[in-house]
Amino acid sequence: MRPDRHDAHEAGRPDGAAAVVIGGGLAGITAALALADAGLRVTLVEGRPRLGGLVFSFRRESAAGELTVDNGQHVYLRCCTAYGWFLDRVGARDLVPLQDRMDVPVLDADGLRLGRLRRTGLPVPLHLAKSLATYPHLSLAERANVGRAALALKKLDPEDPRLDGVDFASWLRRHGQSPRAVEALWDLVGVATLNARAGDASLGLAAKVFKTGLLSDNGAADIGWARVPLGEVHDALAREALEKAGVRVALRTRASGLDRAEDGSWRVTVDNGPHGRDQLAAGTVVLALPQRETHGLLPAGSLDGQDRLLDIGTAPILNLHVVYDRPVLRKPFFAALGSPVQWVFDRTEASGLAALPGGAGSQYLAVSQSAAQDDIDRPVAELRERYLPELARLLPAARGAAVRDFFVTRERTATFAPAPGVGRLRPAARTQNPGLYLAGAWTATGWPATMESAVRSGLGAVREALTELGFPQGQLPQEVA
Repeated sequence: MRPDRHDAHEAGRPDGAAAVVIGGGLAGITAALALADAGLRVTLVEGRPRLGGLVFSFRRESAAGELTVDNGQHVYLRCCTAYGWFLDRVGARDLVPLQDRMDVPVLDADGLRLGRLRRTGLPVPLHLAKSLATYPHLSLAERANVGRAALALKKLDPEDPRLDGVDFASWLRRHGQSPRAVEALWDLVGVATLNARAGDASLGLAAKVFKTGLLSDNGAADIGWARVPLGEVHDALAREALEKAGVRVALRTRASGLDRAEDGSWRVTVDNGPHGRDQLAAGTVVLALPQRETHGLLPAGSLDGQDRLLDIGTAPILNLHVVYDRPVLRKPFFAALGSPVQWVFDRTEASGLAALPGGAGSQYLAVSQSAAQDDIDRPVAELRERYLPELARLLPAARGAAVRDFFVTRERTATFAPAPGVGRLRPAARTQNPGLYLAGAWTATGWPATMESAVRSGLGAVREALTELGFPQGQLPQEVA
């Protein structure tokens, strides 16, 4: 439900109160929409020429014609209810559908054995029992130990601060998980969702992922991904929704300063490129930037231990893009074991390749590599030499196919690093300065660095802002489950 402007005025807010949101990623878009829905006059400033942050698309000329390329493959799960709200709010739910039931093909490069992680309609934890019982990548004893570890994991409280300082791998070893079980199951899921391997991940965040995704509801881990370019959802449709909500969107506009005016309001200094500098006045400001940029703009004394923001590390994601002259993959995606390849997605339709005159019969695969510290700075030629033979090993049809294009996208600071101890570094939305709030996947949402965390952070910042403005509880953005 969206309160109208009359409701907001009756709540005691001065009519026409202004807010500025700094940052046009998912957190910032969410905050701007929710503030506008509450009746505030909102300006969203973003330094890039587009919205979406690190979830974006670009055009690339290939041998087949001009492709629309996503910078990286992004997925979400049915349990990502805040991101689901975002999709509904921008009118994109049908463009980013979910599987009817979780079904993950898992191919082992050693022997090319295909297994599947898929659920049934039975209640938790029986919904995965059949899949695990026939999972060929684990021995019978390993499967039994996985079940026992899952039951132990279900008893953990992800919000227990003691879990934050423990690494997930140590906990798995204590609960009888072999190195093969870690690779074939726990890291298979964890690397993609946490952007870290078990030894580098906080037990608290790992517990959040597995309890919420696999042990909360039988459909919680059903997977969704965009069937259109990401930019269509997170830039074009998001911008349309913002404009309809009355948000002024200022692209190519970078915030360079933030200070208090004598009347207690905020002044945001922005650089407009060739148009010089300007100042925006607002009673409410939401900083929705990465942690280092946030630290650079925060006035002194905004947070206890403000410099701790600089201790929140980052983790890279590498994406390899391969266009073959023929179909080599029949499934929409698969995960790999025993190979440097992690997850492979068919992006032929979404990129527009299938509709290009020169694209007939071709297939475009995106290889998504999380926790990519070892590969992120390798030259393209070296990555090509490393990964094309692996794809040919995994996909027999690729062995006789010609590669029409091979290119790489790199996000060196794609997410915050979910390292043990990171929980104590993540700040809440409210700062010690009235009217100033933080949003971003790296803030204290309880989730790892996902699209879900970004949207939750934006909604959380707006709840705090509207509470401070005197809005009644019933007019705040609803808590998502």
